[in-house]
Order: sequence, then structure tokens, then C-alpha cells
Amino acid sequence: MGLFDKIKGTKDAEHVKLNKEEAFAAVSLAAIAADGEITADEARGLVTSLLRMKLFANYNDKQISAMFNKLTGIIKREGVEALVTSSKEVLPTELRETAFAVAADLTLADGVLAKGEKDILTKIQESLGVSEDTAVNIIEVMLIKNRG
Repeated sequence: MGLFDKIKGTKDAEHVKLNKEEAFAAVSLAAIAADGEITADEARGLVTSLLRMKLFANYNDKQISAMFNKLTGIIKREGVEALVTSSKEVLPTELRETAFAVAADLTLADGVLAKGEKDILTKIQESLGVSEDTAVNIIEVMLIKNRG
């Protein structure tokens, strides 16, 4: 325990609780932020992917914006790996492979997989408990999908 852990009111962002929708979005946001920037195309792709899902059917623009502000705040304070770790605690098991697939799709959409993106996809796969075989299959499909 560090010095500031003993002082009331100084808890870090790691204690911020996420709901399952935020946890799902956080995985993909971490993936596209891993290279140090989030392009407008990546942000649009993420929002489009989320809004197609039943999980986000009741979210409006204001709620999506507030969610991303919260998640990007965590990235700024804690980093992308901390966001993935926080997500793991909340994300239901049945959504973990789906979250990995969306993250892989978004990182592979531009046809370039930077080292940071490879590292974060590996971290996501391991953190969420997605089997290596399943992860490889998902990545192979996303590479095919994003060829053209």
C-alpha cells in the first residue's frame, strides 16, 4: 500500500467502476488508442460497431459521448492496459470473444497493425481469456474482411 492509499479522497482512476457496456467499449477503445492516437476514422468505426449491437440499442449520442469521455479519461490517467484490466472485471464471459473480435476488426481496418496494436491485442486476448486458437481464427477472418 502506498502513502496516498491511506489518505481519504485520493483514490486513483483504477477504482472507477465500469458497467458492462463501458467495459465492452473500453476494450475496443484501448485497441485503437494503443498506437498513441485515435483517428477520426477509428472513432467513427468504433461508434458504428457499437451502435449496431443490441448491447447499445438504448444509447443515444449524449450517452455515447459521456461514455467515451469517461473511458478516454481513464486512458489519460492510467493507460490503455489499465483500461483493459478494468474491463475484464466487469465484462460478461459471453461477450469476451465478441469484444476481442470488434477490437481486432478496428485495429485491422486500416491494413496496418502497429507494434502497440499487436501488443494490446495480445493483452486483450490474455486478459479476457480468449483462447489462442479462437484469437487466431478471429484475426484471420478480420484480415480477410479488411483486405478490400
